[in-house]
Amino acid sequence: MLDHTFFSSDLFLLTLTVGLYCVGGAIYRRFRMPLLHPVLLTFVAVIVFLRCANIDYERYREATGILNFALGMSVVALGYLLYEQLERLRGSLFPVGVATLVGCVVGVLSVVYIAKAFGVERTILNSLAPKSVTVPIAVSVAGPLGGNVSITSVVVFCVGIFGSIFGEWILRHCGVRDPEARGFALGAAAHGIGTARAIEIGAVEGALSGLAMALMGLATALLMPFMEHYLY
Repeated sequence: MLDHTFFSSDLFLLTLTVGLYCVGGAIYRRFRMPLLHPVLLTFVAVIVFLRCANIDYERYREATGILNFALGMSVVALGYLLYEQLERLRGSLFPVGVATLVGCVVGVLSVVYIAKAFGVERTILNSLAPKSVTVPIAVSVAGPLGGNVSITSVVVFCVGIFGSIFGEWILRHCGVRDPEARGFALGAAAHGIGTARAIEIGAVEGALSGLAMALMGLATALLMPFMEHYLY
């Protein structure tokens, strides 16, 4: 019988994560059901395994650190998609800047004021506020402001999954047909997971989504301390 040391080893946890994602991807391609998104399936399966094997998250994060590095590389690779769309983006700098600023402020304050209406304490508010940016940036913003980074990580993941599953459907039913607007909306609201979905939709959507993800991260990192201090 295999002991606990084997199940908690770097090789096993890394292989398990990649394998579960591949299985989840195959299931998603087979049934094309939004709730069978491979990231969501992998997320649930890993949680169940870690609980059953009594492995803490810190051990898992240490073992799969290379995936975080690869995630950073994939974000950089989005720059190539953006480069291919440079001609199309010329003349759009002002609307992109305004959309980023408005998206950042509305994204932060909407969740904060809704949570405040339910009597949520300040620590949780700071944990929820950077919900629309990718996890590394969200954690870096929430931590110094007194937020709980574990809550932030989970909320950011859930927001990304929701945007990936329902974002395109919501945009379509709201009459948003322009590929640039659709891509930017997915990246601004659902960060990396939304960008992955935007790339599936089209090259223009993927490029604008990657741009939105980067700009939203920058704007949130710069404006969150100001909003936390003066606006809520």
